[in-house]
Amino acid sequence: MSWPFKAWESLFVNSTYMDINGKYFRAFVEREEELKKQYSAERIRKQHSKGKLTAHERIALLFDEGTFEEIDTYVTPSDQGVEFGKVERSYGDGVVTGHGKIDGRLVFAFAQDFTIMGGSLGIVHARKIAKVQEMALKMGAPFIGINDSGGARIQEGIASLNGYAVIFNNIIQSSGIIPQISVIMGPAAGGAVYAPALTDWVFMTSNTSYMFVTGPNVVREVLNEEISSEDLGGAEVHARKSGVANMIYDDEENTIIAVRKFLSYLPSNNLENPPVASWTKDTPDINPKLRDIVPDDPNKAYDVRDIINQVVDRNSFFETSELFAPSLVTGFGRMEGRTVGIVANQPKVLAGVLDIDSSVKGARFIRFCDAFNIPILTLEDVPGFLPGKDQEHSGIIRHGAKMLFAYAEATVPRITVILRKAYGGAYIVMNSKGMGGDFNFAWPSAEIAVMGPDGAVAILYRRELAEAKDPAALKKELVKKYREKVANPFIADEKGFIDEVIDPAYTRLKLLSAFSALSNKSVKVPSRKHGNIPL
Repeated sequence: MSWPFKAWESLFVNSTYMDINGKYFRAFVEREEELKKQYSAERIRKQHSKGKLTAHERIALLFDEGTFEEIDTYVTPSDQGVEFGKVERSYGDGVVTGHGKIDGRLVFAFAQDFTIMGGSLGIVHARKIAKVQEMALKMGAPFIGINDSGGARIQEGIASLNGYAVIFNNIIQSSGIIPQISVIMGPAAGGAVYAPALTDWVFMTSNTSYMFVTGPNVVREVLNEEISSEDLGGAEVHARKSGVANMIYDDEENTIIAVRKFLSYLPSNNLENPPVASWTKDTPDINPKLRDIVPDDPNKAYDVRDIINQVVDRNSFFETSELFAPSLVTGFGRMEGRTVGIVANQPKVLAGVLDIDSSVKGARFIRFCDAFNIPILTLEDVPGFLPGKDQEHSGIIRHGAKMLFAYAEATVPRITVILRKAYGGAYIVMNSKGMGGDFNFAWPSAEIAVMGPDGAVAILYRRELAEAKDPAALKKELVKKYREKVANPFIADEKGFIDEVIDPAYTRLKLLSAFSALSNKSVKVPSRKHGNIPL
């Protein structure tokens, strides 16, 4: 392990200076020796045996080499509550805090150290985190928290709880001003889980990280139910079911590499635009392959990622929340090096319907893009909202309204391309013209209507079908007529509800032109404290 400590000896190479300041030199050396003892080989071995890196190793991987400057290295824990349990007299109080550069940009961070009192949060530990949080906000720099902690330090009682409250408050005050990312690399339990939940993005590591408000022991006592930490709050659970984790990776090294890559899509703060990456002409502006992705049969599925990857710069798509609510794809891509947020229905999963989870997923993604000046591209192929008692009773009306609110509230450039189905209320939700979409295009394969042709014909021609000698043949004929006379995208074009029906091969070219036209978009909104999104 490479030691992060400062080489104070270099300051005292002059023997005269050393004589005059010998007592200071000795103090520096003594503290450094204490730090080396604190990070013993045995402690490091225990951390590694769990498949986990140490706090300093995580920081070294996250930041550009040699750029991290640690703050409050030598602070010690509070004496509060020592009579109720052992408080280790360690330097740093179980958390590494400071700032450095990631791809040359300033970033503030903390990394909890599980080898010191289980990374538990006491008042000094909390003050260290709060200090760098507040510095990040002042400097307009992203903030990253690496969580690996047993939770609040029980001995310190309310002081540790108040420490969490201060951290929560700082996250909320910084929300929408600087990007905030949580990286879970160990336990996060009890009230501690709300810090990651309040940040913009949560990364987790499979098999070694977990989050829950009440742990397996409490579940066993209260509900008489046996469950493991992994099954209760592991990375897979939060990525697939709860949606708390946005990205998960197999090990800590890949998780940290992904965080570095992810940050490259984001601006440092809400007053800046995202960084522009270098790009080549690998992705053609006119691409005939796009004509063959959507099947002629409207009932056949396809993977919308195939379209995304043909439209954005090559290998630039970074999908978010991939395992949660997979009927909606969200993520960041680049077009000529510039970041674009992408929201796309996924026909491969439940035909691309919107349900409660996908509505919440989409709304949160849209609001993040809007907060940080990231234009939004919507690729639409949606047959409607998922029907059924479970969805209705669980509040699909309320949750679907979140996505409506998010799109209408967004002031960044917003472009929609209707690929195929655009039916009913779901058509409205997906950044329709009436919701304030800046440019709305459609492919010739688009079907825009109140409902699908089969359902519409069944209602409109119920009597005729009931009396027909060959109902199937009549229905087929009527469905064809409905597609031509009602759902036809050229009718929507003629009425001004979309801006243009475009050749799929020209999609990237059209989008580049549209985003360029919108580059100086400015929207004045009414003065208000904030809107009241239907939470």
